[in-house]
Amino acid sequence: MKKLSIIIFLIALVGLFSCKKDEKTQVSSNPVPPVLKLTAGDTVALKKSYADSMITYNWTPANFGVQLVLTYTVQVDKKGDNFQNAVSIGSVNSATSLSVKTSLVNNILLGLEFNPDLNPSTPVPVEFRVQAAYSSSSTPVSSTTIGKVMTPYYVKIVYPLIFVPGAYNGWNAGDSLTVIYSAKSNGIYDGYIFFDSIGTGTSAGYKYSMDPQWNTNYGDNGGTGSLEKNGNNIVPSTGPGYYHLTANLNTLTHTYLLTTWSVYGTASGGTDVAMTYNSTTRTWGVTLNLSAATFVFRANQSNTLFYSDPAGTGALTQGANGTAGITVPAAGNYTVTLNFTGAIFRYSLVKN
Repeated sequence: MKKLSIIIFLIALVGLFSCKKDEKTQVSSNPVPPVLKLTAGDTVALKKSYADSMITYNWTPANFGVQLVLTYTVQVDKKGDNFQNAVSIGSVNSATSLSVKTSLVNNILLGLEFNPDLNPSTPVPVEFRVQAAYSSSSTPVSSTTIGKVMTPYYVKIVYPLIFVPGAYNGWNAGDSLTVIYSAKSNGIYDGYIFFDSIGTGTSAGYKYSMDPQWNTNYGDNGGTGSLEKNGNNIVPSTGPGYYHLTANLNTLTHTYLLTTWSVYGTASGGTDVAMTYNSTTRTWGVTLNLSAATFVFRANQSNTLFYSDPAGTGALTQGANGTAGITVPAAGNYTVTLNFTGAIFRYSLVKN
């Protein structure tokens, strides 16, 4: 009986230590976030002469309650965007600082502007934060944001691009005219391609290629909107025409939408005035009478996809509810042109 009591006591003791061990290895449901060490409210002008100099971001470590290998990522976004379009400056493992070249930060800042080619060296109000995560599937914790107004130096940006070979261009992966760009250099590609033919049989459709040699290419094996390396051709069921394409290489997803374009707004009398596509210039155009009011460019006579220029920069940004239209300075007859080539979408408004 005494021996049995000792055995039971030992089992209970082992269980107690096991419970304590489990408690110690349990990740906290309320982790302490990192604290980014930047001086709030700074106004900083970057200099081209310091392009190769290093900028260092420091922070205090996050605490998840147990020892973990943490990945820290420093992010930046335009002020007020709530990091909906955050761009990663860089990531490190189990460290409390990140050093990157000034030129890298400068190019990211230029990418956050509406149109850096037309408005070089414009001050950009931005916000920084650092995130900590212990696995790719864990929810990261974020530091509080720190704002700065930063002025980049102008350099012509070489935007990342992805080729879109298909039946319409003879499956030429090296065609520099049939590409879409990542305007924010964030792995999300967005652009327009005119498919004059979808093709037939096994040669129908299109794919995405990261290079002219087909070394890295993506298709869609199930037609479900997912991207797979060396996947099947993407074959739109809506036939030939002018398509809006997106490819997100972070989530390996894609979309396509057949579009026609119109001028719409109070300036056009509250009606859609259809534009015509010119396959030679690769632009949409229309000549029409406009009143001294506002308009937007919208696809398929719907507000689901439309573009405006609320800042008056000459560059288009995708609109949402409440987006202000493009201002027509005076009533008259205008030629309006819409250009979706390049990384920055543009338009012109010329009074005849």
